[in-house]
Amino acid sequence: MGDSGLGKQESKSEMAAEEGNGADAQLFHLLSNLLHQVETLTNQEEVELRSKIEALGLEVTKVPSKSTHGLDELEIARELDKLSAKLDGVDEMISSAMAADPHVQSLLSGTADVWMPVITANADERRNFTASMPHDKLQDKPQGDENLSN
Repeated sequence: MGDSGLGKQESKSEMAAEEGNGADAQLFHLLSNLLHQVETLTNQEEVELRSKIEALGLEVTKVPSKSTHGLDELEIARELDKLSAKLDGVDEMISSAMAADPHVQSLLSGTADVWMPVITANADERRNFTASMPHDKLQDKPQGDENLSN
């Protein structure tokens, strides 16, 4: 009988992980759409930035192996440093794209209310954020396009 309680715990944690993966998938879908709009506006393909976003998406949604549960604080800090370095590279590319093209800056600024809370939130906050947001709103075109004609 003790095993059935354990099974329930595992299914709850699996459900929580699936919810987190849904939030992450929505975030990376939004980032991909924003990048596509930037590429359309600039008539320039951002191959490097696209590959970094895809790599981060894979990294974030990757299921850790059972052995990672025993990581000590130093190993966790090293992993966090690696992820921070990847994010710094993306931040640098976004900053340079914004500096180079006012349309990119307008697009990112106009949609910041959508993507900034998700990026800066912890996992629990992201789950709550996506649970309270209508699914079809994430699929719509960002409202930042209206600002571009001004």
